[in-house]
Amino acid sequence: MNGIGGRTIAEAQANMTFPEFMVWCKFRGKRGSLNQGMRIEAAMARLASFYGNSRAGKKVFSIEDFAPHMDEPPLSLDQAMATWA
Repeated sequence: MNGIGGRTIAEAQANMTFPEFMVWCKFRGKRGSLNQGMRIEAAMARLASFYGNSRAGKKVFSIEDFAPHMDEPPLSLDQAMATWA
């Protein structure tokens, strides 16, 4: 966890309170992984899909096409909106 709370699990448990842990869980749920490599991969995949879609003239690529370590979402935005209607 990038040294948050300590370098080992025992240090983190000794240094971090449970409410603080819950705040970090919310942060990870909203912002994604704290792993710097994964964040760079996601940013580069976002740029590559944007560039590929601008060259194609329509939405052909998704972020998951360029990020091998990202899981594809179970539903796309269009599929979710169709179920809400």
